[in-house]
Amino acid sequence: MNKKKITATILLIFSTITNATGQTDSIAIDSIQHSHTLQDVTVKARNGGRSLHRITNTEIIGKGELIRAACCNLGESFTTNPSVDVSYSDAATGARQIKLLGLSGTYVQMLTENMPNLRGASIPYSLGYVPGPWMQSIQVSKGASSVKNGYESTTGQINVEFLKPQGTDGVRANAYLDSDLKQEVNIDGSIHVTEKLSTSALLHFENRQTDHDDNGDGFIDMPKLQQFNSMWRMAYVSPTWISQLSIKALHDERTSGMSHHVHHHADVEHYGIEVTTNRFEAQWKNGFTLNTEHNTSLALMLNGSIHDAENLFGKTMYDVNQKNGYAQLMFETDMAHDHNLSIGASVNHDTYSQSLELFNPIEGEEGNLFGNPHETTYGLYAQYTYKYGDKLTIMPGVRWDYSTEHGEFWTPRLHIKYSPWEYLTLRASAGKGFRSPHALAENVSLLASGKTFIAYDKLKQEEAWNMGMSASLRLPIADKDLEVNIDYYYTDFQNQLIINPDGAAGSNTFAFENLSGKSYTHAAQIDATYPLFDGFIATGAFRYIDSRTTYDGTLRRRPLTSRYKALLTMGYKTPLELWHFDITGSINGGGELYDRSRYPAYFQLQAQITREFRHFDLYIGGENLTNYTIDNAVRSASNPWQPSFDATQIWGPLNGAMGYIGIRLKV
Repeated sequence: MNKKKITATILLIFSTITNATGQTDSIAIDSIQHSHTLQDVTVKARNGGRSLHRITNTEIIGKGELIRAACCNLGESFTTNPSVDVSYSDAATGARQIKLLGLSGTYVQMLTENMPNLRGASIPYSLGYVPGPWMQSIQVSKGASSVKNGYESTTGQINVEFLKPQGTDGVRANAYLDSDLKQEVNIDGSIHVTEKLSTSALLHFENRQTDHDDNGDGFIDMPKLQQFNSMWRMAYVSPTWISQLSIKALHDERTSGMSHHVHHHADVEHYGIEVTTNRFEAQWKNGFTLNTEHNTSLALMLNGSIHDAENLFGKTMYDVNQKNGYAQLMFETDMAHDHNLSIGASVNHDTYSQSLELFNPIEGEEGNLFGNPHETTYGLYAQYTYKYGDKLTIMPGVRWDYSTEHGEFWTPRLHIKYSPWEYLTLRASAGKGFRSPHALAENVSLLASGKTFIAYDKLKQEEAWNMGMSASLRLPIADKDLEVNIDYYYTDFQNQLIINPDGAAGSNTFAFENLSGKSYTHAAQIDATYPLFDGFIATGAFRYIDSRTTYDGTLRRRPLTSRYKALLTMGYKTPLELWHFDITGSINGGGELYDRSRYPAYFQLQAQITREFRHFDLYIGGENLTNYTIDNAVRSASNPWQPSFDATQIWGPLNGAMGYIGIRLKV
C-alpha cells in the first residue's frame, strides 16, 4: 500500500473513531480532515442536508448553508434549519439558548470537533463564543446519540467543525456592519510549514456600543458588547499518526440595563447589568493506525478549559469560575467484515468556585443553587456495529460511569437503520441520558429579575429516556429528487431540575426543585426539499411540540415553549453562481407564560443577496423584516428594584427590523 493510500486510510479511520454519531459506514465531515481529493477516496463537505449513510438522524449544515445567514455566530446559524430553535434567554443580556425537540439546550450535548465542550458555566452565552466564519460545518444529531462522547446527550448532539489548517491556505477576512451599528471583523490565515505540518490563526472582533431603546421601556434593547476571540491551530498528518492541537482565548464584555438617555425614571436608582467573561481552552487530538487491513486504530483526546465570569445584575453579584479537564482513549477495529467494535475510557473533572451576593436573599439552602462544585466522572464504554449488506445496520452501545457526586450509573443506547429500497431509509433509536445540574451557573439569566430564589432540596442528577424514529425518502420527480424527512421523538424524564416560576412557593419566586410527577415531550416534524429548477432550491418544514411538566402536583405545558413552527426557505444561484438570493420565512406558534396566559403566534422574514467576485464577496441583507417585537419584554421596567421586575419571560424577537452589509475577502 502506497503512502497516499495509507494516509487516506488513517484519515478515514480517525473520522470513524471520533465521529459523534458513531457511524462506521460513511465518510463523514471529520474532525481533522479537510475537503480534498485523495487517491481512490474523495472527502468533500456537503453544503447541507441529511446524511443518508449515518445510522443516526443527522443534519449537516455546511459552509454553503452557513453563509446564507449574516456574519453570524453559532447562535445565529440555525435560521434556515427546521430542527433547531434559538431564542433569547432574557431581555437584558443578549444571551441566547438552543431548543431541540422542544427542550432546553442544556439537554443537548455540545461538541467542538467531537469533544464535549461549552457546558456548565459557559452555557448562558456560549452560542456567542463561536464566530460563524470560523466554522466549516455544524452537525445536528437528533435523539439518543453514540455512547462514545459520554452520557450527557438527552435530546441530541450539536457538533461544530472549525476550519482546518491543512484544509485551507492563504488569508481570509470578513467585515460586517448592521443598522444597530454592530461591527464584526474576522481574519484567518494558514501556512503549510511542511508537507505534513500546517498551522493557522483565527481572530474575531465584535463591537456594539449603541444605547437603543426602541420600545421606550427605559431598558437597552440589546446590550453594549465587545468581544475579542482568538484561536491558534496546528495539524500534523503522517501515514500512521495524525495530531491536531488548538488553543483558544476569549474576552467578552456586556453592558446593559436602564438606558442613560431615559428621563422619566430620574427618580429611580439606575439599574445596571455588567457581564465580563474570560475563557481559555486547549484541545489536543491524536489518532494512530495500528492495522490498516482491519481498520484498527487508537485515539487519544485531551481537552481543558478555564471559564471565569463576573456578573452584576443591579445589586446582585455572582462570580463563577469553572475549571474542566477531559481525557478520552478510544480503540476501534473491524473484527470481521461487517462487524465493528469500539471500546474506550474517559475521565471528566469539573471544579466550580462561586460567590453570590443577592439583592433578594435565597430562601432555603444556598448551596443547593450551586449544584456540585467538585465532580469527577470516570467512564467506560463498548459499542458494536453490525451491517447486513447495504440494507440493515444495528448499533447497540452501553456506558458505565462513576461520579464522585452521584455514584455509578449505566447508559444504554440502541440505533437501527434499515434501507429496504434505495429511495427509503428508516431509523429508530432509544437511549438514556444523564446530566449533573448546576442550577445557578447554567441559568444566570434568571438574575435579571426581582424574584426570590428558593431551593430546599439537594438537586438530583437529571435522568431521561429518549426514543424516536424517522423516515427519509428520495423521490424522483421531473428528473429531480424530492427529499422528504419525517421524524418523531419522545423524551421522558425520571429526574429533572424544575425551575418553578411563581408557583406554590408564592408570587415573584423562582423555586429550584426536583421533579415530582411526570415530565415529557412529544416532538414531530416533517420537512421537504426540492430543486424547482436549475439554481433554485426550496425547503418547507412543519414541527409540532407537546411538552408538559408537573408543577406543584399539576401536569401543565412548559412555559415559553411554542407548540409549533412552520418554515419556508428558498435560495437561488444564477447560472455562473455570481449572484445568490436567499429568503426565509417562519411562523412560530404560540405558547404559555408563567401565569398560564398565552402568547400569540408570529411571523418572521429574513433575506440576503450575495455578489461574488474573484477575490471577494459582497452581501447585504435584513433580519426580522416584518418588524415584529414582543410587548412588555421587561416587566415593571419603571422600577426594577421591586419584586415584580422580570426580564426573563421572553418568547419572541426583542429587536425590530435590522439591515446589514458585509464583505468576505479571499486572498
